[in-house]
Amino acid sequence: MDLVGLIPSFGGLIWTVLAFVSALSIIVAVHEYGHYIVGRWTGIHAEVFSLGFGPILYSRVDRRGTRWQVAALPFGGFVKFLGDADAASGKDAAAIAGLSPREKRNTMHGAPLWARASTVAAGPVFNFILSIAVFAGFFMVNGIATDAPVIGMQKPVPFEGQSLLPGDRILKLNGQDTPDLASLVQVAGDLPPAQSAEYLLLRDGVEITQTGPYPFPPVADGVQAQSAAIAAGMLAGDVVLSVDGRAIYAFDELREAVGASDGKPLLLKVWRPGGETFEAALVPRRMDMPTPEGGFETRWLIGLSGGLLFVPETRTPGPFEAIGDGASQTWVIVKTSLSGLWHMITGAISSCNLQGPIGIAETSGAAASQGLASFIWFIAMLSTAVGLMNLFPVPILDGGHLVFHAYEAVSGRPPSDRALRVLMGSGLAMLLALMVFALTNDLFCP
Repeated sequence: MDLVGLIPSFGGLIWTVLAFVSALSIIVAVHEYGHYIVGRWTGIHAEVFSLGFGPILYSRVDRRGTRWQVAALPFGGFVKFLGDADAASGKDAAAIAGLSPREKRNTMHGAPLWARASTVAAGPVFNFILSIAVFAGFFMVNGIATDAPVIGMQKPVPFEGQSLLPGDRILKLNGQDTPDLASLVQVAGDLPPAQSAEYLLLRDGVEITQTGPYPFPPVADGVQAQSAAIAAGMLAGDVVLSVDGRAIYAFDELREAVGASDGKPLLLKVWRPGGETFEAALVPRRMDMPTPEGGFETRWLIGLSGGLLFVPETRTPGPFEAIGDGASQTWVIVKTSLSGLWHMITGAISSCNLQGPIGIAETSGAAASQGLASFIWFIAMLSTAVGLMNLFPVPILDGGHLVFHAYEAVSGRPPSDRALRVLMGSGLAMLLALMVFALTNDLFCP
């Protein structure tokens, strides 16, 4: 066995595991802190706040009597409240029986219904808050595009000629008026692929006509995790010059070549900013992608996304606008996730779209390898998914506990201890079955 040859793979595995554990730990810590802090606010005492399971690596007890600990298995966490028999908030009847009425009020099972429901719901809510805050931060740091067709920065492309400069306003494209950014995108999208286009620009108050690159060039704006492109070593900013020896000038030409490949290997000639040119062999992968109408379509993809030749001029949104945009981004992820789950259940798309721990770990590593910003964005997306999953009405998940609380609100009494034990056991069985199914997808799906 070539042990030296295994070193790069081993290094990649360590990087993937570290990225996955880091992302999961942040999300779990936020989720469990939501349970803890709202429980504290509503008078429910937390005995243990644990990040991870198994043997305890570190612990301390704070002045309120809560033990904060880090355990050896960093694949989850829990808050154990007073009166809980276990991390899933099962009732410890014997322990509760020995408490005074005032002490029982500080347990999860003796607190008022509103306090218990608020504490349970806080975990997923804090996951959504984390996502919204991260997305809002990105919008405030990076800005959002203005409505004007003004150049913020031209992307590097191998074009022999003049570049578009920051501050240039595009008045016309190939003779067609472009009064705003939306019309520019429309005009540019209707242009046939070509090596160049003619721009009428307003530069420093003077109108000039200039030949520039095609407005939708085959530039990789983004490289999707777990894709053929990232496996081939492609990076954001790479420009595809040709596909199987045929020169291309538009991102649509690349998309069409991939779609027509029927999964056969493609040889791309790629230019990387800085002047390096190399060839990349990729095998397109069949994937189910969401459509603007809310459904899904199956396409051959290599994992590259494109866009305009330039980054539009941006403005910094105010905090309320940024939070609103962050909430909208979070809602899009929720809608897409629910739509995808429904389409998998009905058989409209492949169940292979459901990732397990291995797939999520690989995506974590791929996101981290593309830079800190990409990794933080991924954490926000995963936090939304975790919050949504925990709201599913499955016993043992937060959503299942909320169903129990809803039953109590309607009937005036909680489910019996025996019914809760049966339901929690069935919920655990369902969750384990789902995890095994997702893990099977990781191992056997293409």
